[in-house]
Amino acid sequence: MSDYIICYDIANPRRLGRVHRALKRLATPLQYSVFLFTGSEQQLQRCLEQLASIIDHRADDLRAYPLPERGLRYSQGPAAIPEGIFMA
Repeated sequence: MSDYIICYDIANPRRLGRVHRALKRLATPLQYSVFLFTGSEQQLQRCLEQLASIIDHRADDLRAYPLPERGLRYSQGPAAIPEGIFMA
């Protein structure tokens, strides 16, 4: 299993809501348009294919970035995941 950051910029409010709801089922929200996806490369591809069926490729931007397995992870501000909850 690997971690990926998925982020988006969607031009249309209706598509924006659809993309956000779809990603909330598949990944952990970190900020409004930034999500943490944990899974295999094949699972990521299925997730991106599902999102690709929603977006307008001429107007919207959808990106996925792999996170290094042993990289430094730092956050500041309120936690996206409540204290005491651990992702496995």
